[in-house]
Amino acid sequence: MKVLVLHSHPVEESFGGALHRQTVESLKRAGHEVDDCNLYAEGFDPVLSRHDRLIYHDYPDNTETLKPYVERLERTEALVIVTPVWNFGFPAILKGYFDRVWLPGVSFELVNGKVRSKLQHIRKLGAVLTYGADPFRAFIAGNPPKKIVKRVLRAQIKPFAPVVFLAHYDMNRSTEGSRSQFLTKVGREMERF
Repeated sequence: MKVLVLHSHPVEESFGGALHRQTVESLKRAGHEVDDCNLYAEGFDPVLSRHDRLIYHDYPDNTETLKPYVERLERTEALVIVTPVWNFGFPAILKGYFDRVWLPGVSFELVNGKVRSKLQHIRKLGAVLTYGADPFRAFIAGNPPKKIVKRVLRAQIKPFAPVVFLAHYDMNRSTEGSRSQFLTKVGREMERF
């Protein structure tokens, strides 16, 4: 399966970087063809400019400056997001990716006033996230990243596609042991992906 891995952590030596490497290695070990999209390393520009917003609905003109990213999304059969959660949301670079690449004509189209997904070729979705908050604080805050993965993104791909959601909560008080356990879990789950 062709798997697009979206990674958004600015520090390669971080635990987020280790999770990214583990995810990519395990998916490859399982025989998947991995398109490793490291947004920081690629210098992705997350800013939706005035011009971008003015042509937002004008497909295919809205894709002109993003063709390589659009083509990668259109080729993939599965998507795995590897990212930290900051302030109960995705880092700006990842949010900007969704704002700029998941465009009308690319991720959806309007048919008779109704939204229809154009990403039904994506048959599987995964997320590997780290939270500074513990599970209870994330729950009280509504856990927006989990809802985005399990509800919003899932609704935009193939209906009833399986979702693998892996989260290491309470990173502010994590230990070498908890991080090691989570890395092992990520490796195991991505080899089964």
